[in-house]
Amino acid sequence: MYFNKIKPYFYLAGVYLSLSVFLRLVFFFHPITTTHFTFFEAVGILLKGTLADIPIFILASLFLALYFLTYSNRKFEKPWGGIILGILVVAFLYVWLVPNNIFKQYGGGLNDVVMIFVGLKTLAFALMLFLPKYRLKIRNGYYFFTIFLYVLLIIFNGVSEYFFWNEFGVRYNFIAVDYLIYTNEVIGNIMESYPVIPLFLGIFAIALLLSIWIFRKTKDCLVEIPNIFQKIVLVGVFVVICGISLLVIPKTEDFKAEDNFVLEIQSNGFYKFYYAFTHNELDFFKFYSTLPVKEAEALYLKQFNPPSILKPVQGRGEEVHKNVVLISVESLSAEYMRHFGNTNGITPFLDSLADKSLFCTNFYATGNRTVRGLEALTLCIPPTPGESIIKREDNKNKFSTGSIFKAKGYQVKFLYGGYSYFDNMKDFFEGNGYGIVDRDSFRPDEITFANVWGVCDEDMAKKAIQVMNEEYKTGKPFFNHWMTVSNHRPFTYPNGKIDIPGDAKSRDGGVKYTDYALKQFFAMAEKEPWFKNTIFVIVADHCASSAGKTELPMDKYRIPAIIYSQDFIEPQQFTGLMSQMDLMPTVMGLMNFSYQSKFMGEDVFGNNYKPRAYIATYQDLGLIKNDTLTIISPVKQVKQYALELKESDLPPQFKLYYKENPVKTQNKSLLNDCIATYESVSQWLKNHLLDK
Repeated sequence: MYFNKIKPYFYLAGVYLSLSVFLRLVFFFHPITTTHFTFFEAVGILLKGTLADIPIFILASLFLALYFLTYSNRKFEKPWGGIILGILVVAFLYVWLVPNNIFKQYGGGLNDVVMIFVGLKTLAFALMLFLPKYRLKIRNGYYFFTIFLYVLLIIFNGVSEYFFWNEFGVRYNFIAVDYLIYTNEVIGNIMESYPVIPLFLGIFAIALLLSIWIFRKTKDCLVEIPNIFQKIVLVGVFVVICGISLLVIPKTEDFKAEDNFVLEIQSNGFYKFYYAFTHNELDFFKFYSTLPVKEAEALYLKQFNPPSILKPVQGRGEEVHKNVVLISVESLSAEYMRHFGNTNGITPFLDSLADKSLFCTNFYATGNRTVRGLEALTLCIPPTPGESIIKREDNKNKFSTGSIFKAKGYQVKFLYGGYSYFDNMKDFFEGNGYGIVDRDSFRPDEITFANVWGVCDEDMAKKAIQVMNEEYKTGKPFFNHWMTVSNHRPFTYPNGKIDIPGDAKSRDGGVKYTDYALKQFFAMAEKEPWFKNTIFVIVADHCASSAGKTELPMDKYRIPAIIYSQDFIEPQQFTGLMSQMDLMPTVMGLMNFSYQSKFMGEDVFGNNYKPRAYIATYQDLGLIKNDTLTIISPVKQVKQYALELKESDLPPQFKLYYKENPVKTQNKSLLNDCIATYESVSQWLKNHLLDK
């Protein structure tokens, strides 16, 4: 009897575990997975992955257990049947009619989901109450629907994990949580990127067939309803198993591996999502190796002159108040440019502009998200664990590039082709004194093409020219930060502009169209009177992908940075190591700005600059220095890699790929430098010492 009652769990577990094994096999052979596994390595990963999946499935079965627990005929007897129906009707009316109920306050689509669930529950209960002859058939229908929802969720999650891996080469992380929050952009992106209708029809068809199969194999478990004693036994066993699962899950996530792909593939996607959702901010002092606070601050600050948070910056000559246009380009990996070995010719304009500019060739993004790039370019500080400062509540009134330009009499704006509420950009930039020009600023006749992320880069370029012309008329210099959008999945753009059709939805097309749009922007700007008095800074926000064999693969953070100003910036290549947080202090140095600075980034042409770069995910924090990559991670983990350039025909300054060889004996000095950096900046942000 007991086995008959738990048959549904075994069948659903079979579906879930089979799909999980299949998904891991797909990840093994996916092009983004650059690690090659032996047969025994693959078997080991599959076994560890299954061990991680089983307790997750047990906990996910809680809703099914509750569903079976409510199985009873006594609840339909008088007076209980009427009382329960009344409670359900009141609950449905509350969700449906009360304008500010708790579910509507939560926001999103939660209220609709709850209303549908309660409505179906009320309808099913009423039918079984008033039509007792059909109670078993109604119960069967309700049971089939429950099984269908479980199977649908399992398959839908598997498909979602595939597409997430296809984009990022990892299981769910902070990005997936953001995707849940920004549903309009994300659902729109999916609709425009993939054949959604055939895909969804396929998912529903497979889920329906599997549900029918499970229903036929297990529907006999509904015929005989267990008595109260049998329910107590079943619930007691289930509670014990759930308790064991809660203890086992953290252990399965502690499986060790040198290769990051191994760690990701053997992990469980549901748990990774849960972890990311509950750890959007990481307390550095709780999760990372630390030094005594004063020691860490002194160690980090000794690279500055004077060694303090607030330090005077003295220009090397008379200040030059040229206009500055900072263009951060979506997902522009260094590997897309001809200089770094690309042979597809997808950045012809940027390739030519780099030869006429100050071209920073050994330049790194601080993170793998747009908000990380914007954070580094605006606040000029290393990344900190958890979510970007842009996404945090305490994100306003910071010492920023905008605050320096404003103090110098500049007009300061942030330009974005999409809706700037996305990723909290509007809140951050307005809270730090920037004016906002975004999609809400466009008249309908100014938009020739748009997708879910915003107007195409050409339309934004035309709007930028309009904005700069108006700023020029005021007689005050301007600093404008423009964030592009077109080089982003679904990679759609107007047809007829480049030799890759806009409906091909290819990454190369997205890169080449953005390059084309930038060329059009410069062609328009050259005709304006402010052009020769302007410095143009072009830099990527991050690379197109961050997946690799190690936590922080070097080539996945290498981006181009170009500083151009006609008759002002001498064309040259700067080959020194630097990162995004050094870019704007360097630009200000070129204009001989004098100011009191709280930037942690530095002018790379200054006398005190010591080459280093900081790169990070939301939890792995890295320091590149002295041909060594040091990484500190939660639970006080520490790794170091000796960096060895791989052979290629490219000049040394353009070689992208490194062998990251684990060191046998860690360099304690570099480790302390790494800890001191991230600990100090985390401490100063927490205590508002980097505010304006």
